[in-house]
Amino acid sequence: MDFQAFVDNIETMTCVISVEMKEDGNYGDIRLVAGNKAYVQSIEAAWDGPQLMSNKFVPNSIYQNYFPKDLNFETVCYRAAVEKHPVHTYVHPERFDFWFDLYLIPLKSEGNMHYCTYTQVVTQKADTKKMANLSQDTASAVLNTCIKLSNTSDFDHTIQEVVKDIREICGAFICCILSVNPIDRTCRVLAEASSEEGQGLTMQSILDEDPNFYENVAEQWEDTIGGSNCLILKNRSDMEYLKERNPVWYESMTTHRVESIVLFPMKFGEELLGYIWATNFDTQKTDQIKETMELTTFFVASSVASVQLIRRLKILSSVDMLTGVLNRNEMNERIERIVSGEDYLRNLGIVFADINGLKRVNDEQGHFAGDRLLKHAAELLRDVFKRCDVYRAGGDEFMIIIPDTGDKELEQFCSELKSKELGFGPVGFATGYSCVNDSQDIRKAMHTADERMYLDKAAFYEKHPELKR
Repeated sequence: MDFQAFVDNIETMTCVISVEMKEDGNYGDIRLVAGNKAYVQSIEAAWDGPQLMSNKFVPNSIYQNYFPKDLNFETVCYRAAVEKHPVHTYVHPERFDFWFDLYLIPLKSEGNMHYCTYTQVVTQKADTKKMANLSQDTASAVLNTCIKLSNTSDFDHTIQEVVKDIREICGAFICCILSVNPIDRTCRVLAEASSEEGQGLTMQSILDEDPNFYENVAEQWEDTIGGSNCLILKNRSDMEYLKERNPVWYESMTTHRVESIVLFPMKFGEELLGYIWATNFDTQKTDQIKETMELTTFFVASSVASVQLIRRLKILSSVDMLTGVLNRNEMNERIERIVSGEDYLRNLGIVFADINGLKRVNDEQGHFAGDRLLKHAAELLRDVFKRCDVYRAGGDEFMIIIPDTGDKELEQFCSELKSKELGFGPVGFATGYSCVNDSQDIRKAMHTADERMYLDKAAFYEKHPELKR
């Protein structure tokens, strides 16, 4: 067939692609055999944005001359050219600023060479109608996810249900939603589900085995995906691609007998929130899995971003930004819950702690030094009062709520705290404590502890009059 004459009769950007099949059953080179005028112009025309690796179209060139190896591209070409299935897909590869509406039609094979047409319509903005043009099974799965996420009051429980659904759709051993934090370079499992066959391998177990998993493996995932919108490894041949691009991850996966992987980035706008991944999935359902995951990931990422924002706002409203302990607003709300009986405790202890000598540090060394002193004091308080709530009541005054305690234990806590070195000369803690059997008497305990702290402070300044504020 005269492929050039064939594509020249098509106005939309179109080329003919060849897929070589080897005797061992694997495919070899995938080439751009011929392109019509519109397709050649899309490669050779100068334009703003990410550039192709070559801007000169040469007939019968391997596709890697123009963009990096892309397993998703190879998969659709193989399905159309070799398996003779017409393919339609709507994608946004990360390497481009465009959405691609792709149509691949099988052509007649010649010996070990198999052919298909590759037609693309390119737009800068997403067409939501095309995004929603899903099969009945996929639409049902995505709708189910949306309903669960939009009607939940318990996000952690719901996201666990969602990941179970995704695992079942994929027919996978393991499915996991993993958040990543590029700032502190950590990964965290948001939800995970496994089949009976996959019980031996979990993402949490991998993170436990490798505390540096982010920098050793996850940080390279974007490069491993290679500018596409996902990574799908179906067999040993595909896993060789992983061996080349991310050898540490390849070694980990093969050690755990992983033979296939689906990996989708979770993005909200330009922010990478994490990944959804599945291992040892049903490779016969690859097309359905890709279609389902592409849209499901969009909704999951949106929900995760909303929850993370709410939690950040909660932290901002409840945590003292200088010291990292709970702030006065959170302290007042906790006291109200205790007084109302909503948060009822027995044998409730209260400790007040104040820093003697902070004013002199501020006056002589500056407020930056004073801030360092306050931060160090908060660290010591958290160290002494482990598993207790520490609040910055204001200035250099802290309050600690200790449940299920007594006077003797409180005295030991205060003695330990006062023995700590703050590291700014003759400064230290003034403390006062009190205990009540009924937590609804918390204000009485606070008043007594506060009075005792000021008596302790007065004794300190009698001993060190030069530090008196």
